[in-house]
Amino acid sequence: MVADTSITDAGGSGFPFVPVTGWGRTAPTHARMLRPRTAEEAASAVRDWGARGGIARGLGRAYGDAAQNAGGSVLDMTALDRIRTIDAETGTLVCDAGVSLHRLMEVLLPLGWFVPVSPGTRQVTVGGAFAADIHGKNHHVCGSFSRHVSALELLTADGRIRTVLPGTGLFDATAGGMGLTGVILGATVRLHRVETSLMSVDTERATDLDDLMSRLAATDHHYRYSVAWIDLLARGRALGRSVLTRGEHAPLDALPPRARRDRHAPLGFRPGQLPAAPRFVPEGLLGRTTVGLFNELWYRRAPRARTGELQRISTFFHPLDGVPHWNRIYGRSGFVQYQFVVGYGQEEALRRIVGRISRRRCPSFLAVLKRFGAADPGWLSFPMPGWTLALDLPAGLPGLGAFLDELDEEVAVAGGRVYLAKDSRLRPELLAAMYPRLPDFRALRAELDPQGVFTSDLARRLAI
Repeated sequence: MVADTSITDAGGSGFPFVPVTGWGRTAPTHARMLRPRTAEEAASAVRDWGARGGIARGLGRAYGDAAQNAGGSVLDMTALDRIRTIDAETGTLVCDAGVSLHRLMEVLLPLGWFVPVSPGTRQVTVGGAFAADIHGKNHHVCGSFSRHVSALELLTADGRIRTVLPGTGLFDATAGGMGLTGVILGATVRLHRVETSLMSVDTERATDLDDLMSRLAATDHHYRYSVAWIDLLARGRALGRSVLTRGEHAPLDALPPRARRDRHAPLGFRPGQLPAAPRFVPEGLLGRTTVGLFNELWYRRAPRARTGELQRISTFFHPLDGVPHWNRIYGRSGFVQYQFVVGYGQEEALRRIVGRISRRRCPSFLAVLKRFGAADPGWLSFPMPGWTLALDLPAGLPGLGAFLDELDEEVAVAGGRVYLAKDSRLRPELLAAMYPRLPDFRALRAELDPQGVFTSDLARRLAI
């Protein structure tokens, strides 16, 4: 939640505190919310926001406490939303950090271009995409968002606005650095050319986890995008049964003749939208019974094998964006999204973790498994070559914290890590084991920001 409050109130004693929370709604706090409209206003805010420091925030889609700062300041960047230039020949975009991926798709698709990386929601700003170094269904071939950024404008703690380039320590610390090196003001991004705004999608069922991993390992390189929904309530021989969905941007000649003749149809971007989730949802609605029924239905209705289905980009990439405020469906207690990665060669660790989740009967209907490609250069970037599993769990599940602590330990022993953009409860002693470049990040941050101007609830919790 944000407040459109004048930047001139930044140091005033009467500046109001407003509620701030992550998308999972598990750790609500209060902070002074500022909404700069220019780079100069952002610099003024950083100079004046006081001893408790502050952190930049985009559209609030970090699940945990990465964009919160209890008792301090939070910089709502969504008013800095200009698309400055688009080179439609080379596919190069220069834009403010507060521009959303949704807005970019509206503007770029009619020109025959698409964002290089998209997570499961398009309600993410460019600044947030870089700060979290987001990944998508195409990481195994394209890497994370930072790989497609050729320049960055960064406001640092000394008040300077720096042009930061790939291959430098500051670039690599900022990519995945969760906003702790400064305020991202703008970026130059390389785009991906497309002929249509549709996807050509292949869908198949996998009978269990081993079947799924075998299919992914054998054929993932044939697809630009790949993801598997996994049933974490399935047990026995069906453990890890899944629906595997893979796709490519549909070429023009894949469209029906009439659509090809309509000059507006091939590249039109028309995402559908359902009614918003109700403001109040009963606790426990997504329990084992309801999620079990949903999982059974979802698996059974999926085709055993289907190729070449045409889907909207919004359907393929962002199905949940069609339900505004879908995070409310977990009730007042909110939910925890837990995402980890373990390397290739650690398949047995993945099997053990999936088995433990299944035996505990964790009701997650938003569970997905993907393969990552080469590691990204960001010092705190999450992806590494291996298997990544993401799942949503109601925060009110008895014993959930202790159970996830145990999974953290298993992930760390396997040489894996958890995703900071989704975390709200990792213990700090495990962070260094999961992120070996953490000492470099801390050293650069101490040099660049010795007073701790940029900070967040996540930074304090993990002693970053």
